[in-house]
Amino acid sequence: MTFPVLSRIPDALPRTTTPLVRRLAVASLVSQIAIVVTGGAVRLTASGLGCPEWPRCTPDSITTTPEMGLHGVIEFGNRLLTFVLVIIAIAMIVAVLGMRRDRRDLFRLSVGLFLGIPAQAVIGGITVRTGLNPWVVGLHFIVSMVLVALATLLVNRARLTTEEYRAHRAPAAPPLLRRLLVTATVLTSVAVLLGVVVTGSGPHAGDHGAARNGLDALLVTRLHALPVYLLVATVALAVVVAYRGRVHEKLRKALGMLAVVVVVQGAIGYTQHFLHLPVALVALHMLGASLLMAAAVHAQYTGTTTKPLPGTRARADLRESVA
Repeated sequence: MTFPVLSRIPDALPRTTTPLVRRLAVASLVSQIAIVVTGGAVRLTASGLGCPEWPRCTPDSITTTPEMGLHGVIEFGNRLLTFVLVIIAIAMIVAVLGMRRDRRDLFRLSVGLFLGIPAQAVIGGITVRTGLNPWVVGLHFIVSMVLVALATLLVNRARLTTEEYRAHRAPAAPPLLRRLLVTATVLTSVAVLLGVVVTGSGPHAGDHGAARNGLDALLVTRLHALPVYLLVATVALAVVVAYRGRVHEKLRKALGMLAVVVVVQGAIGYTQHFLHLPVALVALHMLGASLLMAAAVHAQYTGTTTKPLPGTRARADLRESVA
């Protein structure tokens, strides 16, 4: 028995990047950042055990119950957002399925983002089962940062047509600037990792009875600040090199965006520390971490990729093969 409608689906799938594919890529990035923010809301409102079971909310109910109050609603709402991520991830895979041979980069990134969702669900379940162990909670955040980085790459690659993807050119950044961009991404990653350790030693545990990692909060905060100082210096030097070297306008914009995010994120971090970690600033700092990771990956990609930059003519950007 055949279904004519189903047999026509493969022919209807895009064979190159379309506005829909690009919008889905952006939605992937936005949703990955959004779930970081909602996860932060769960922790900062002490709602981490609002649903004390997993995968059910209670032993007898999949959803929250009135007796669980606001904490249950906040935790269950964060769990529901996972289904939004699943829908976007499946839609993204379907959108690039027809070009999976010509655009393996898009297909692999889409599958990677999809696989990250069940991985996060399992880590979330372990988090609940271990009573919000700070190291497991930290792993939850780190995986989110990896997914934000993958989604950022997906957005950049989705802006290329198949013809542009097949083209090659010299990177937009000169060698020194490329090294600075890679260094900035590494320092961003180190700062995020140490930020997770700082969080595990701080007061916002996700539940009033949850354990802390037992480390000296002031000491780990100072360790966390070290890569931040280095990141500020690296980005400042990269901006100077970029503007003196007259690099591509898109790279200058990417570096400018990274510089702004670094300065704002650093300012929020220092302010929240000296104000003893008010909830609103901590939430902004978590959002800032996601934006910082995205900005660092975007700047590195823009400066180091050998693919044509979006919006430029691929033929004009091709590396000359004949002198």
